[in-house]
Amino acid sequence: MHGVELFLLGRTLMKIGETAMPEPEGGSGRYGGSTRVVLIVASDVAAHPDSAVGEIASRTGLPQSQVSTSVARLKEAGAVVTAPDPADRRRLLVRQTPEPSARITEVRASTIEDALAAALEDSTPEDRREVTHALEVLARHLSPRSPARVRTGGNAPQTPR
Repeated sequence: MHGVELFLLGRTLMKIGETAMPEPEGGSGRYGGSTRVVLIVASDVAAHPDSAVGEIASRTGLPQSQVSTSVARLKEAGAVVTAPDPADRRRLLVRQTPEPSARITEVRASTIEDALAAALEDSTPEDRREVTHALEVLARHLSPRSPARVRTGGNAPQTPR
């Protein structure tokens, strides 16, 4: 496998993940418009608590307006809180809420079976079990907060910006 194949696989996995996300109650369309952008921002906030919107935009490569919109949607969902920066009261610092919101709990409780079945439409149940197992192995080794990475002290690979 080369870098382009890995990149394209990652995009495919992101689309399957977006499909697996439950719709919010009373919502039309995906939460916050662009699920992908909201998840990128949420991931950055988890890795870098007490960051300003501009810092998140700089790290993610997203436009500041998209980061601001995503932070507002995450705040509305109860996933993040904001507070004035003590060093510069004009800036807001963003961090995850100490306790998961109802929406976070709902998303974490969702499963990938239906989304995976749709992505692998001509597959057998055995094929889907094999892919699910492979994804669990990848998650165990590559997810930033996985117990295996914490235990071994592994760091996620850094990508140049």
